[in-house]
Order: sequence, then C-alpha cells, then structure tokens
Amino acid sequence: MRRVPSEMFRFTTGERADLYNAVLDAFGVAGEHLETALGLDGVRERLRTVGWLAAVEDQELHEALTQLVRWGLLDVIQNHAENYRTAEEYERRNLQYSLTRRGEAALAGVRHALDVLAATGALQSAVLEAITDRLDELCLLAGEPASADRRIFSALRELEGHLEALVENTKAFNGELQRLLRAEGADLDVFREVKAATIAYLQEFLVNLDRRGHAVAAAVARVEEQGVAVLRERALRGADLPPVAGTDPAPAWLESRRARWAGLRAWFLPDDGTRPRIDQLHDIARRAIVSLLQVLERINESRRRSSSAVQDFRELARWFAAAPGEEDLHRLWSAAFGLGSARHAHLAHPDPELIPSSLSWSEAPPVAVSALLRTSGRTERFTRTARVRDIAAVKAERTERARAERAELARAWRALATDGPVRLSSFGALDPAVFERLLDLLGRALSARPDTTGLRRASTGDGRVEITLAPPPDGRTAVLRTAQGVLAGPDYVVAITTADAEGAFPTPARGEEAAG
Repeated sequence: MRRVPSEMFRFTTGERADLYNAVLDAFGVAGEHLETALGLDGVRERLRTVGWLAAVEDQELHEALTQLVRWGLLDVIQNHAENYRTAEEYERRNLQYSLTRRGEAALAGVRHALDVLAATGALQSAVLEAITDRLDELCLLAGEPASADRRIFSALRELEGHLEALVENTKAFNGELQRLLRAEGADLDVFREVKAATIAYLQEFLVNLDRRGHAVAAAVARVEEQGVAVLRERALRGADLPPVAGTDPAPAWLESRRARWAGLRAWFLPDDGTRPRIDQLHDIARRAIVSLLQVLERINESRRRSSSAVQDFRELARWFAAAPGEEDLHRLWSAAFGLGSARHAHLAHPDPELIPSSLSWSEAPPVAVSALLRTSGRTERFTRTARVRDIAAVKAERTERARAERAELARAWRALATDGPVRLSSFGALDPAVFERLLDLLGRALSARPDTTGLRRASTGDGRVEITLAPPPDGRTAVLRTAQGVLAGPDYVVAITTADAEGAFPTPARGEEAAG
C-alpha cells in the first residue's frame, strides 16, 4: 500500500475538527451540484446545507479555509471575472476556494470510513443471480455488431459492481460473524435471539448455493469461449475515455478490467485448479452454524442450571460442617447421594451348601453383584450370544439398486438431450421415468427469471444437465403422452444439454421465429 500523505487527514483531529469536516463536506455537496468553486458566502451557505447550525465568524471561517489550503486540501484563486462595487464586496468575493485532488481523496476516505462503520455485511443470493444474468448478457452481446459496444461496457461495469458488492459484503459479514462467535452478551435473551436468527439466516443462504455457484462458473466458461480479450477491447471502445495529457488511459483501464476478471475466476472458476472461494464460503457458513449451535447449547444449559457443580459441593460441605451430630451427618449423606438399603443382601454363593450359616460375612467369600442392581434393581441374565447377521446379501441388493437407479437416470438424460432448440411437442410419447425428469427440468426453468432476451435457464442440482426455455412463438399446444396419462400445455422451445454433450441456444434474429 502506498504511503498516505502525512497531513491528509489532519483535519479530523484538533479543536476545529468539526468545522474542518463540515467545510470539506460543504465542498463535497457543492461538487455534487456541479459547483467547482465557492467564495466565503458560498461556503457559509453550504455549511447550513450540511447541517452546521453553530454561529461562525468570518475571521474564524477564513482561518479554517486558510488552514485547509496549507494542508493541501483546498486550492485558492482570485476571481477576476467579477465586478466589485465596494471594497467590502471585493474582500468577501475576491477569493474562490475549490477542492484539490488530495482534498477529494481525503473527503472520500472519511465518507467511506463512516459508511463502513455504519454498514453491516450480508450474504445475498440475489447478487449471485445478478452476476449470472450479466454474464449471460455479455455472452449474447458478443455476437452483436459494433453498435453494442456501449452495452458491453455497461454490462461489464455492472458485473464488476456486483462482484465487488459480493466480496465486500462477504468480508464484512464474515468479520461480524467471527465477532459474534467470540462475543459474550450481557443480556442472554437478546444474545440467544441474535444467534438463533443468524443460524436461520445462514441456513437460508446455503440453500441452493452449490447450484448458483455452478451456474456462475458455467456462465464464466461460456463468456470465455466468446473471447474475454475481445469483449474488453469492445468495452474500451464503448467507454469513451476522455483524453489525458501525457499518458494513454487505455492500458491502465484494460489492466483493471483484467484484474477484475481474474478475481471473478478466483471466486467461481480458478485457473490453477484450487477450490473456488464460493466453496470456502460454504464451509465457513457451515462451521459457523455448528459453532453457534454449540454456543446456544451452552447458554441453554446455563439457564437450566442456576449454579455449578462446584458451588453445590461447597454448599454441601458447609452443611456437613454445621451438622450437630453423627446421626444428622448420616441422614445428610443419605439425602445428598441417594444411598438406601443394600439390594444385594439376598444374593448367595453359587453353591450355598459349601458356606456354613454360622460363618461371619466378613470371612465368607465375596459374591458377584450386578452393576444393574443399583439402577434398575435387576441382575443380568446371561444367555447364548445371538448369531451375527450376514448383511452381504443386503449390501449387494443395495448396490445393485443404486446401479440400476444411476443407469435409469443416465438413460433419461440421454433420451431428453437435444442437439439444439426443439419444440416441446417433439418429445411425443415418453417413458414415465423420463417424463418425470422432463417435468422437473421444466419446473426449474419456469421458476427462473428470464434474461434480457426472454430466455429462461436452469440446471439440475449437480449442474450436469442444463435446460434453456424460450416462450412459444405461436399459440401451438404441445401434447405429451405417457403410460400414466396425457399432458397438454404451451409448445415451448427448449434446448437440453448434458455434461457430456455441449450445445448452445442460438439467438434468433429480430422478427424471426424459432423453428419447430
């Protein structure tokens, strides 16, 4: 990180820090209204706009402006374009102040710091869907003529903005999550509610996270097939960068776009074969859920038990020390530890005739006492050990069943795979198992939002099968027949691709209908 100028943020400390901050904020608001320079009266007017209500003398305001000029945050020039009628008017309106580049950077830094302090991180599934939509849009725009360069630029910038929002929100939320795991709340009720709500929030985010991550990775691969370098060059032409004296801004702009794309690949489709960061986020969320559940369990346990075992034993020791007599000690011991009459008194030696009845119990051989006698009042009954069940046949049956299910699923995907866009009515009669898979794909596609071209895209949970659905260009009705009945509905245009078969849904020309 490059060194920040030493006096860049001096205005945030000291006796006049509030006035300095208000003055810079006033210049920032003026810049938003396209006012590049302010005189003394303009600064005073803008101070009221930003909420500075305290009275400030002209001399004090002039000293504050002068100090900001010394720190390099403001620039001062003389206004020779005005006509001054009096000497007093000349004194008030002659000097014009404006923000320098350092002043703009200092104001932006303070505002960003305040935003970070006030902001809370979030895990937003909508951002992942927005990234997928922008990638699909770039893929479609790559095939359009040069007139689409401006749209490519705007789509690329929107994609980078969504990625930056994902990264910043994820970092902020992860930091808050780790602080929550280390925190010890004073109010246990509020503390428990926050942790329980966080667990629910994490669980909701994890639903379909794998599917969304695979969808983004597939979209990145589709865009790279079109040529990312070409898209960047076209986006550069659509950016209309202003000329800069001395240096060409195009190489730096392209390098920034190249770095942003590398960051996108690191999150969803790394070049070096490492795990995508979206998977690491998945692991962090799961570990956080387990940790939060453990903390909640400890909180609930502490609420159920008003005192610890150590405190209980110390209190019991005080009772023993204060007992008046030995009989009281025995009663206290019996009440504290639940000791009762001996349940093993009826037990006898395996061969009682060998033990004379006159023999003292202290001299008699010991008798085995069952451990269950203490808890249940019953002794063990030893019988023959049961035979170990042979589960080889069960394992073989389950293995064969799993193999058959995989084969059936593979046959269904092969039967549904298309070489390109086809009408739904072209499937005709289907096997019930294949029909169920087709209905599942159609349901996923219809629940997805259409992109800019009106296409709906969806994939299976493992991302191996993808369907692209287009609305029917006419009012035809598709009729699908199975052994269990007949389904009639709109004759959509569909394209189904599997992991071992690549296919693309071509973009029809304007006014052209998809072929049946």
